[in-house]
Amino acid sequence: MFDLDKWQEIFSTIQKNKLRTFLTGFSVAWGIFILIVLLGSGQGLKNGAEKQFLSDASNAIWIEGGVTSNPYQGMQAGRRIMLKNEDFEYIKNNIPGIEYITVSRDVQKIKSINYKNEKGSFLVRACGKDHDKLEKCNIIAGRFINELDITENRKVAVIGKPVKEALFKDEDPIGKYIDITGVPFKVIGVLVDEGRQDNDRIYIPISTMQKTYNGKDFVSVIWFSTGKASLVQSKRMLEDSRTYLQTKYKIDPADERALFAFDNNENYKNIMDLLNGIKFFVGIIGIGTIIAGIVGVSNIMMIVVKERTKEIGVRKAIGATPFSIVSLVIQESVLITGFAGYIGLVLGVIVTELAKKFMPPSDFFRNPEVDLNIAIGATLFLIFAGAVAGFVPALKAARIKPIEALRDE
Repeated sequence: MFDLDKWQEIFSTIQKNKLRTFLTGFSVAWGIFILIVLLGSGQGLKNGAEKQFLSDASNAIWIEGGVTSNPYQGMQAGRRIMLKNEDFEYIKNNIPGIEYITVSRDVQKIKSINYKNEKGSFLVRACGKDHDKLEKCNIIAGRFINELDITENRKVAVIGKPVKEALFKDEDPIGKYIDITGVPFKVIGVLVDEGRQDNDRIYIPISTMQKTYNGKDFVSVIWFSTGKASLVQSKRMLEDSRTYLQTKYKIDPADERALFAFDNNENYKNIMDLLNGIKFFVGIIGIGTIIAGIVGVSNIMMIVVKERTKEIGVRKAIGATPFSIVSLVIQESVLITGFAGYIGLVLGVIVTELAKKFMPPSDFFRNPEVDLNIAIGATLFLIFAGAVAGFVPALKAARIKPIEALRDE
């Protein structure tokens, strides 16, 4: 039941000790403010790391040929390992658990790419049909390269948005032809890769590149995603692929320069674990700061009880119950803690949102934000902490004996 007299008494006590109440509340507000800012900053770091992985599938594995550094099985060192279409087919058909798989080979940054009177210099990348899924591209017009484009060696191209803007301006590029070193390619799609700054690329079928530009059957990179495979399973998929290639090309298993392989699953997991650890660590720091403020509130309430010993004795002498005394002290503690904590919470959210709005874009820190669940949890924690902070002083107040209290000077 709401007791107006009790709340009036609490506000009267606070008003008489404005400076003390302010300093006590400030310590709590500062603690929750630091907690919110630290957690928001930790999330900003995590968002930055996730942005780094946005350009490519986070569950991807790359394999690329290198140069042998060790002689092995009668083969000399210094051999250039060039992966082939048949390697792609073997891995595609014999390594279980693959979700998407593609190959890629950069032609070069061709300077003479034309459409009518417009000309530009863009990177031309030959690839397979699943390449857009592994690079996590968004098709904003038309479509990406498909299986028929590859099997029929079609001269088709998918262009990045900057290429479209440079060559076609406001014209719809779908169905139009661009000239790549004298060879016409039909534009079938426009894409945006949100994880990359360099969207000025042109994608063509790997088979078309190999025939048109005398690329034989060589590829630069075999690239596949592992779906929902665990880290252990993805490592096995990588090792099985590498073992096949080492055996086929007579590569010393200890030769780290002959084949370059990279498992994004492990890298992503390690970075996310590190950032989650940082968030946990800064959370502990913030909670420690709050606890320090709560201890301050408890100490102040002990002083309040000491100052009001005689008053509490009089209350008990005229019939006040221990519960009414305990509730009076705890309510005052909860009020100070809750109000001050809420102010700190709001200020922390405001600072985090301002940082999110005005901080310049960064690849390592972006969009600091506060989880709504954390904000609600922090509010509930403050209410609980306020009750705890006032509990011990309240018990002390409830144990005061009226006779001894009336003798207190």
